[in-house]
Amino acid sequence: MKKKQLGILAALGLSAALVLSACGSGSSSDSDGSSEKEEEYKFLSIVTGGTTGTYYALGGTLAQIIKTETGVDTTAEVSQASAANMTALKDGKAEIAFVQTDIAFYATAGEFMFEGEAIDSISAIGALYPETVQLVTISKTGITSYDDLRGKKVSVGAPGSGTFANAEQLLEIHGMSMDDIEAQNLDFGESQESIQSGQIDAAFITSGTPTGAVESLNALSEVVIVPVEDAKADELLEKYPYYAKETIPAGTYGMTKEVPTVSVLAMLAVSNELPEDLVYDITKAIYENTDKIMHPKGEFIKAETALDGIDIDVHPGAQKYFDEAGVGK
Repeated sequence: MKKKQLGILAALGLSAALVLSACGSGSSSDSDGSSEKEEEYKFLSIVTGGTTGTYYALGGTLAQIIKTETGVDTTAEVSQASAANMTALKDGKAEIAFVQTDIAFYATAGEFMFEGEAIDSISAIGALYPETVQLVTISKTGITSYDDLRGKKVSVGAPGSGTFANAEQLLEIHGMSMDDIEAQNLDFGESQESIQSGQIDAAFITSGTPTGAVESLNALSEVVIVPVEDAKADELLEKYPYYAKETIPAGTYGMTKEVPTVSVLAMLAVSNELPEDLVYDITKAIYENTDKIMHPKGEFIKAETALDGIDIDVHPGAQKYFDEAGVGK
């Protein structure tokens, strides 16, 4: 009888050990899963742009929202903007980045400034606000259409920049190339000064409106933004789907009429290494707290338009949030 009781107790002991072992294994797995989010990612870095730009100002606000809503310490970092930000994500120097939608596409496709160096380790969180492609001149140049650019001195931004690619594509749609103009590689401030002094005739400037450099030009001269007519915009969007139609409102830069043009979008890209649940939380934090964004561009940040102009893969965590919110691409 005692042997039988001992046998029963031994069997119960073995069963209990197995149960405890299973529970311990499950606990370890859960711990590992949470550690990836809570321990490995106790800190997140968002690369933005220069300290005077929209990316940096808005990045600080988004970093605070993410920190408050997810508990993960998040900081906005100064950077050289879009192209450099893609490289920072690839090299593991940041987890989240501000970037133009077209630059994100070039990075993943290995085109333009990323030719032969495609980045396959990034995906999208979502779009934020439009960055308008502005072909800027002043009234005394007499330039009112793209055809008027032939033979003129035009700033097209630095080679490899987003502005340069925008200029090249807009010229292409209008039946021209860089060979049809005297291209100048100037930044926005240099473009403003050179138009004002008569050293150049026009400049491509891709930026959220109103743009400081163009406002400075308007303080001294009558600014003209050359329109992109609707048919040409349709043609551009057909070939380069990361663009969108855009209208610069009357009153901007003192203009009496609205001007049709096109835009790319500012967006957030993310390293594919970030776990799905963390990116889900980040996406939810941003798009459900837009009322806390005091920056003027905050009015454009909406879940329902977050997938507009996105031509790269969306991170599974972000996609999960948009699926729950009923947002389709």
